[in-house]
Amino acid sequence: MNLRSEPLPRACGAQLSPRGPENWSRAALFAKAEELLAKKMAGGDPLACFLKGQLYYEEGLYEEALIQFEKIKDTDFQAMYQLGVMHYDGLGTEEDPEKGVEYMKKILDSDSPKARHLKFAAAYNLGRAYYEGRGVKQSTKEAERLWLIAADHGNPKASVKAQSTLGMLYSMSVLKDLKKAFFWHSEACGNGNLESQGALGVMYLYGQGICQNTKAALECLREAAQRGNIYAQGHLVEYHYNRKFYSTAAAVAKRIMENDDINTLAKITDCLPTYVAKGVAMAAFYLARCLQLGLGVQQDQGAAKKYYSKACLLDPAVASDLELAANLGRI
Repeated sequence: MNLRSEPLPRACGAQLSPRGPENWSRAALFAKAEELLAKKMAGGDPLACFLKGQLYYEEGLYEEALIQFEKIKDTDFQAMYQLGVMHYDGLGTEEDPEKGVEYMKKILDSDSPKARHLKFAAAYNLGRAYYEGRGVKQSTKEAERLWLIAADHGNPKASVKAQSTLGMLYSMSVLKDLKKAFFWHSEACGNGNLESQGALGVMYLYGQGICQNTKAALECLREAAQRGNIYAQGHLVEYHYNRKFYSTAAAVAKRIMENDDINTLAKITDCLPTYVAKGVAMAAFYLARCLQLGLGVQQDQGAAKKYYSKACLLDPAVASDLELAANLGRI
């Protein structure tokens, strides 16, 4: 799993950017926000320094954000949290996983009420560090323990990312337990997680960890697909193809192939790049199959070869499995 840090949980709905006329550009709004925060800092507003740092962070100005957060890291747990993420991921500074882990541990171990809303997210990030073996000795069991703390029995105010990640973890060979995977994906999906909604659809479709239920599968997959889940879209292509709805399968696959920038898609949807790549690879393979055999589209051997190659590049394992199924006459 190629995991990402948990975004900063907010203690309150502080507005970072001022409202302006509808015709104001983003740059104008940013400049206005900087001006207002400078005045607040001059007036001694205790939140202003953090808000300025967060403004820079959300604009991708990480070096400037780092400067603001460093000023208040000993008194502001939110600044400490952001510094932990930035050092771990190398945002605005060189990667320093040890320092990132240190900040997250301080938050998790703190008795301060001001750190309370950050504890679940800090536990998720620490779990990620143990899973990846960066800044600490690798331990999948310790990652599991921390993610269970972060997930807090499915609490919607806890780390929904941890709930979804546990679903993924229990679907993998090391700690494989599909009933647990289904439980955690259900909890995360109920709390709005897009990745888990797609995973639930697949589990219903193939009866993994739950009795097979095609109706529930299609409800999950279609809604997840509409929300941008590429893995769900790829499985819908496969479903349509297997049902011999070739024109629909090809049309959906073509739409997926219009944007195959895996990292951008993963960032937009907050889904794991690994599963985004699997979804696009499935779409590419089935589109190639349709083009090769003239199923639902005009036969085009050159285009078929191109999409077969793309599927292999995106996810060799998916492409290999589908090629074997094709050679055995299953698809």
